[in-house]
Amino acid sequence: MKKTVILSLFTISALYASEIELSPINIESTTLTDVAQNVKTSADVADALSQSVPGVDMSRRSGIANDILIRGQKRDNISVEVDGTKVYGACPNRMDPPISHVLANQIDTIEVIEGPYDVTNYGTMSGGVKITTKEPSKKTKGQINVGFGAWNYKKFGATVTGGNDIVRLLLTASRESSDQYKDGKGHTLTEQVKYSNAPAGNKYQTKYEDMQAYTKESVMAKAFIKTAENQELRLSTTANRSDNVLYANSPMDAISDDSNIYSVAYNIKNLTDRYKNINLEYYYSDVDHPMSTEYRNAALNPLNNKTNHMKTTMQGIKLKNNFQLETYKLLLGADASKRTWTGEYVNNVSGKFLGDSIDNALTTNTALFATLEKDYAAFNVKIGARYDHSKVQDDNAAHQSNTYDALNANIFTTYALNSENKLFAGFGQASRIPDGRELYFMKSGKTIGTPNLKQTTNQEIDAGFKTNNDYFDFKIKAFYSKLSNYIYINADKTANAFENIDATVYGAELSGTYYINDDITLDIGASYKRGQKDKALTGQHDKDLADMAPLRGKLALNYEYANNSLATIAVEGSDAWSHYDADNGEQALAGWSVLNMKIKHAINKKFDITIGANNLFDVAYAKSNTYADLTLISAGGSQKLLLNEPGRYLYTNLDFRF
Repeated sequence: MKKTVILSLFTISALYASEIELSPINIESTTLTDVAQNVKTSADVADALSQSVPGVDMSRRSGIANDILIRGQKRDNISVEVDGTKVYGACPNRMDPPISHVLANQIDTIEVIEGPYDVTNYGTMSGGVKITTKEPSKKTKGQINVGFGAWNYKKFGATVTGGNDIVRLLLTASRESSDQYKDGKGHTLTEQVKYSNAPAGNKYQTKYEDMQAYTKESVMAKAFIKTAENQELRLSTTANRSDNVLYANSPMDAISDDSNIYSVAYNIKNLTDRYKNINLEYYYSDVDHPMSTEYRNAALNPLNNKTNHMKTTMQGIKLKNNFQLETYKLLLGADASKRTWTGEYVNNVSGKFLGDSIDNALTTNTALFATLEKDYAAFNVKIGARYDHSKVQDDNAAHQSNTYDALNANIFTTYALNSENKLFAGFGQASRIPDGRELYFMKSGKTIGTPNLKQTTNQEIDAGFKTNNDYFDFKIKAFYSKLSNYIYINADKTANAFENIDATVYGAELSGTYYINDDITLDIGASYKRGQKDKALTGQHDKDLADMAPLRGKLALNYEYANNSLATIAVEGSDAWSHYDADNGEQALAGWSVLNMKIKHAINKKFDITIGANNLFDVAYAKSNTYADLTLISAGGSQKLLLNEPGRYLYTNLDFRF
């Protein structure tokens, strides 16, 4: 009776009704499969994840390149890895979050780790995302994807792969663009600013009010070369180019956002009966991100026509060794990395250098890690440990350098009550160091960063229950997280604004699929979290922790009316924000619900067409709050400008395979 269900924890038909195929429900993480094949409406990975994973919310920044939160945690509190490479963005205001430097049409699988249960990747404190992109195959084949949608959305993507027993090659390319989306009130991005109480200087110049929201192009190429029996050299490069991305409720827009990711890996399998695999990988990435006031009224005064030109690089090397020692699975590894981060303010009219925003911050890290897994009858036990040594400094003589050491460890256990039902629990501790922005960011000659910040440590416990039978799948998971020296911004401060605080976060997620019959399935999902500071910040009274979205859920009915043809109707909703950090920029948000519908029809084995409508009743609502960690424009007084989600969105997508 049971079949593969194209849904995730929350269902997949939410804001853009994106389809993602979910692998069988994992205990400690959630894995999405066939991402490139199933995401139809946008290259935005953040949007796809927020529709498909328990505890993942999207931070709305623009029409594209949005950010994610895992259980209310974002920025360096979570990690992002693409094919084993650690990825960072350059923008301190999250215009180019790490997740935006890979596109959905390039991806094969995404694993989302909830909690401090990954010691193989630097910085997985409260969760992480591991993205695996498409791999080349020996068989020659290809795919062309064409998409159209409301607001003049256009997408074209193509992939071709092939090879032989020695060399396998892959090339994928895409281009997409869109005009500004309209919210449920009929307002475009620029009009959301225009009709607000934002300062006149933050509003768009008349000649730019109708400009496109973004253009995004990407190319990825891979070559896998067999050098000997069970040995392979893997080469990969990805280039992303984005232009004129509007960030309406921020003071600046991205003139461009260009990134490159390179990796070289050597893999050897089955060295001996016990030595199963060794993998050595070197990676390098760079991002060039100029953001500017050029399109705003402020730029009409030449003194205020400015660019903050941000650049970052990340390079590292990682070694992994896998062993099968009788009934034990052992992984031993080491990695080292170096990140640079620079930014400078420049006047667009005179070209005059106005000062540094980040003065060549340098972060280095070296680490050793290990994991061990063992089955004891009905018990499965996984343990992991990691030791990190890190240093952060910049070129400003007034700023101190910092050295951090951390020992991270976790244990995760599963007990099978029978073949269908499992109990699971885990405990872990992981740390992350402050980044160059939190330590050293400068503006108008002041150090907004706090150079003496301590590293943050998360101690967390997770527990839950999972059942899987012929009639339904169901998983419920609860967590409690204790954050020590959590890095938090104090909106009342104009210098050294970041503080170390202690806080707790707790919550639960559930997901389920009920197999009504061979053709009809019902998917449900929900998540809840609450975060509290141990005490309010200096001079403040609010103990609510920011970025903690309230109770949210989704319900979807799926009907497979023909082979590989699926009709879906889904409802997504959220409670009102009753707990929010009013002292640090957040505000009350109303509850909301939206209806989405979609039909994916297989014309034949080589041609699919998808037609959908999201937010069918054109509801005006906002998902993301306005925590002062982001630099947002005023909506009048101390209140920051909310950015509404898209209104009714109609789209179609065509897939050709050969």
